[in-house]
Amino acid sequence: MAKHVVVSLSGGMDSSTLLLRAINEYDTVTGISFDYGQKHRVELERAQSLIDYLASKGHKVNYRQIKLDGLVDLLDSALVTGGDDVPEGHYEQDNMKETVVPNRNKMFASITQAVALSIANKTEETCDIALGIHAGDHAVYPDCRQEFRDADDAAFRIGNWDAERVGYFTPYLDTDKFGILKDGEKLCEILGIDFDEVYKRTNTSYKPYPSGNSDYKSASSVERIEAFIALGRKDPVQYEDETGEVDYEVAKAAVEKVLADHVA
Repeated sequence: MAKHVVVSLSGGMDSSTLLLRAINEYDTVTGISFDYGQKHRVELERAQSLIDYLASKGHKVNYRQIKLDGLVDLLDSALVTGGDDVPEGHYEQDNMKETVVPNRNKMFASITQAVALSIANKTEETCDIALGIHAGDHAVYPDCRQEFRDADDAAFRIGNWDAERVGYFTPYLDTDKFGILKDGEKLCEILGIDFDEVYKRTNTSYKPYPSGNSDYKSASSVERIEAFIALGRKDPVQYEDETGEVDYEVAKAAVEKVLADHVA
């Protein structure tokens, strides 16, 4: 296994859990986040907060935030500033395709690959890139599927000398958000860190309020709360709606209704 890894860290629950996994399994960890004009930019603040928390517990990550300036008004997606409203409902509904950002994972992977190859060349040791893609994303996001990863990897190897020094780490490709959260619970115990302190420093909401609090009606939030329900733990992030801050139990009840209606 490689000694070094570069993690694509969005600040969401999945990639933050992936970061914990990387810290547990690799000697050195580099984390990269991207500012591409996303409406849920609070995720970048959460990512930095998590990096700081982990450092205070002795887990150092070489972390960078990369700004993709000038791109936001050229992208057609509900997720970016100026785009359509982010849809609500269940994560599997067809309207979630409005949240696709064209070629997003290809852009992120290319930069992550470049950093990983640079580390590999400098150290003369192998370096992996780590992506938090999971099975729950496959239906909506084509760039989260294995066939895309294989094609992207092939292009990377054709286009770079010594590309064989770079590998992939995608441990959640065949699991869902509940499986990821369950792994996070175990990793927190292994690493000696507090579960709530970690996950309150993540953002999954595509429609966060100006306060930074999460909504509980957009599909990404529904999927997150569904995972916490399955785990039997309270989600430590603060939820909000048009009335102001709401208790987690209110958000949980609303999501349980969405799930029941979806099954029906």
